[in-house]
Amino acid sequence: MFATLPDALRLIVVPVFCWAAVRDVRTRRLPNRIWPPLYAFGALLLLWDAALLWPFAGLDGRWFLVRVAVSLLFVAPLGYAFWYLGAFGGADAKALIALAIVFPTFPSYGIAGVSLPLVETVLGVFSLTILTNTVLLGLAYPIGLAAFNLGTGERSSTMFLARPVSTASLPERHGRLFEDAEGTTRNGLDLDALRMYLRWRGLTLAELRDAPDRLRDPESVTDTFDPTDGGTHVGPATDGGELVGTDGGESDGGKNEPDGDEDGPDFDDPWAAERFLADIDHGAYGTDPGTLREGLEVVVGRETVRVSPGMPFVVPMAAGLVVSVTYGDALFALLGTLGLA
Repeated sequence: MFATLPDALRLIVVPVFCWAAVRDVRTRRLPNRIWPPLYAFGALLLLWDAALLWPFAGLDGRWFLVRVAVSLLFVAPLGYAFWYLGAFGGADAKALIALAIVFPTFPSYGIAGVSLPLVETVLGVFSLTILTNTVLLGLAYPIGLAAFNLGTGERSSTMFLARPVSTASLPERHGRLFEDAEGTTRNGLDLDALRMYLRWRGLTLAELRDAPDRLRDPESVTDTFDPTDGGTHVGPATDGGELVGTDGGESDGGKNEPDGDEDGPDFDDPWAAERFLADIDHGAYGTDPGTLREGLEVVVGRETVRVSPGMPFVVPMAAGLVVSVTYGDALFALLGTLGLA
């Protein structure tokens, strides 16, 4: 037999996660609507498994309860905890919770006389195996980034975390600036927040870079626009969109405004950064006025900037799911080879 029907149905989740990984790479956005059906689907399969093992009298039934408890009470809350601490994005946390519900125990698939996954753990919590495989695969990303930097001749202490890119290309990129006016920083401006700011002002990055002295003046901000969520998938990367609080007329991006004071630091609110953050109805990815101003000074003054592209955790999670379903627990196998498991 290939698999029990619940385990066979669980394979539906694999292409869903592969699709999510591709979309996350392209847009860094995943629709919230995909998670509730996965939660309901996983809960239904979990009840199905429980009905088959009821009344949990034997060893298999007790182990089932232990594994489900670990998956639902440890792995699922771990996703929320990582999000709360800032290590995960919201979609990453929801994805891990979905896996904890859908895959609390090891599935079993028989193909050509081979039983998959090949490597199972003693505890047998499959969502935990997916998580450890995900972490191992995620470690390859900074190594790959460093290899890319070395291939382009970039050798620096930041080559595992960031790479130099053309400033003009920022509207189409994801990640955050890895530098400010003082040098390297891990708390640089998020590029989604940069797009939000440009859309709010109705400007392109090129227009901002062409007239920084004038546009630094907060009085140069007249009509403002919908900042969207800063995603590259929302229309043109720096399109102003619809006006906020106006009749929907078009803005000239401040190009016909008189020149501002050349002494940018003397402005009460350079770049209208405080006004922007106060005007939008949601946050801008943790950006504060100082971070926004520092980032704007960097992008208007340099032709090349270092960007930390980041890796959506759903990508190694999808790969970790595929590895887990086929090979099994890579960490457990490695520890076994070393005589530690």
